[in-house]
Amino acid sequence: MTIPEISAFIARWPKLGVAQAAPWQVTLTCESQVLSLMEHLEAGYRREGGCAIHETAIVEPGAVLKGPIIIGPAAFVAAGAYLRGGVYIGSNCIVGPSCEVKSSFLLDSSKLAHFNFVGDSLIGENVNIEAGAIIANYRNELDGAMIRIRHGQAVIDTGASKFGALIGDGCKIGANAVIAPGALLQPGTRVPRLGLVDQFAYD
Repeated sequence: MTIPEISAFIARWPKLGVAQAAPWQVTLTCESQVLSLMEHLEAGYRREGGCAIHETAIVEPGAVLKGPIIIGPAAFVAAGAYLRGGVYIGSNCIVGPSCEVKSSFLLDSSKLAHFNFVGDSLIGENVNIEAGAIIANYRNELDGAMIRIRHGQAVIDTGASKFGALIGDGCKIGANAVIAPGALLQPGTRVPRLGLVDQFAYD
């Protein structure tokens, strides 16, 4: 069984300093991963309630941040956003109004427009997610079955009850699209508005 290499989807991942692990293992341990990264941040971050926020980042009043969270240089987090469970927001990222991000990494220059949910996911650089698009992290229709992933010709049992997606660099996800749990999106993938990506692995 070949585990998906995060670096094949997110080119800068090895330079981030996160321990080598399968994507679902990273999201499962997001809180500890983010805490570890906090110990090695460059100058210019201020610490507030378990969060490390760069001095050039903007966090609007009304955003809810439940650390540990890192918010990088020139990032923007809008009023009404809700970040929890260990979150990494890279430089020049946007988390728009009423977005929820849970146990996820959002790498540099990626954008969540507004009314998005991103759960237990790894999002590469220069990814744009339009309004209302969802990255789901739980197989509700299967009563919470452990997440399985299709990778090449293999089906991988992750052993995780929650895992969203591994979204490669430069992906574009249209408004009100749904990415079902366990999806792997190759770099540059385009998902149309109202689209569904479900790489169902329960046959």
